[in-house]
Amino acid sequence: MGRRALVIGGTGPTGVWIVQGLLDRGWDVTILHRGTHERAETPDVVEHLHHDPYDAEDLARALEGRHEDLVVAMYGRLRRIVELTVGRTDRFVSVGGVPAIRGWMNPWLQEPAGLAVPVDEDAPVVGDPSEDEKGYRVARTEAAVFAHHPTATHVRYPYAYGPYQLVPREWSVVRRVLDGRQRIVVADDGLTLHHHGYTRNLAHAVLLAVDQPEAAAGTLFNAGDEEVLSVRQVVEVVAAALGAALELVSMPYDLAVPARPLLTQPLPTHRVLDLSRLKRRLGYQDVTPAREAVALTAQWLAEHPPEAGGPEETVLTDPFDYGAEDRLMDAWAVARAGLPAIEWERPPRYGLAYSGPGGRPRSQSGFDP
Repeated sequence: MGRRALVIGGTGPTGVWIVQGLLDRGWDVTILHRGTHERAETPDVVEHLHHDPYDAEDLARALEGRHEDLVVAMYGRLRRIVELTVGRTDRFVSVGGVPAIRGWMNPWLQEPAGLAVPVDEDAPVVGDPSEDEKGYRVARTEAAVFAHHPTATHVRYPYAYGPYQLVPREWSVVRRVLDGRQRIVVADDGLTLHHHGYTRNLAHAVLLAVDQPEAAAGTLFNAGDEEVLSVRQVVEVVAAALGAALELVSMPYDLAVPARPLLTQPLPTHRVLDLSRLKRRLGYQDVTPAREAVALTAQWLAEHPPEAGGPEETVLTDPFDYGAEDRLMDAWAVARAGLPAIEWERPPRYGLAYSGPGGRPRSQSGFDP
């Protein structure tokens, strides 16, 4: 008998990649899930335990009499899972989320508002539910993981994207392309940076922890793509992947109401993770670079469009109200056209240190190599 791995979950956006990766490494894999989302990608050799990871009593029945070499917990009530797996596994690897970081969900907790860029694993976590109730629960769960399994590895995910994603960020752009839209609203030129992780890349991070038990033991890791694309770059990559061209209509954040689903937060400040620990200790590199991954995701969504008004669009909170968008963009164009021309006695420039386009001219006509 080979090494036994129990994956709690295993059918979600990153779970299918983790299961396949464990099989490729010679593990005997069992997945424990409710059975409501069976995936064609799951090999037949994988054993299924159909129980509810959110039901502590049902989960206890499922684990009765079992002992695993490895448990990968990525679904269900993680605090209950860590309690019930004490003494039942030699290694414990879990997946959580970035809301534990103080200020990730509530940027006004920092002064001035907004996270440090980037933010590492040693940054403060939410310590008071009045600051951010969800973040507080996630932070408590992280603490419970290491309290019950001191040698555990815990991986923080940002928003995941790719096939089967729960919050399909790219759909806000893909659907507009499919609907024949020619323009899209972005806030503040779409320059906000928001860390995401392609499903294969996030799974790769977890599998690196499995591969290197000594380096990963007792450690919390941030995970995500190596390159953090701006909102503008995401829109442009998606449109190009679908052979379309969208005019990006930039508005000040407070006016750019249709841009909210792409921002996914109530400020245009940045949310960027420091991946140094993951890269230094485990040798992480993206399996699929972010720009390629966004393009692949756009193409997948175009081929597998979510149901109009269905769960994905509900979670995304994009109403696709093109009539209101057009009225807003048209009004903004009129407002800009009505601005008076301003004459500058000495026009502001970019500073003498800047030498790019529009910057300081060269001091000599020739160049002596």
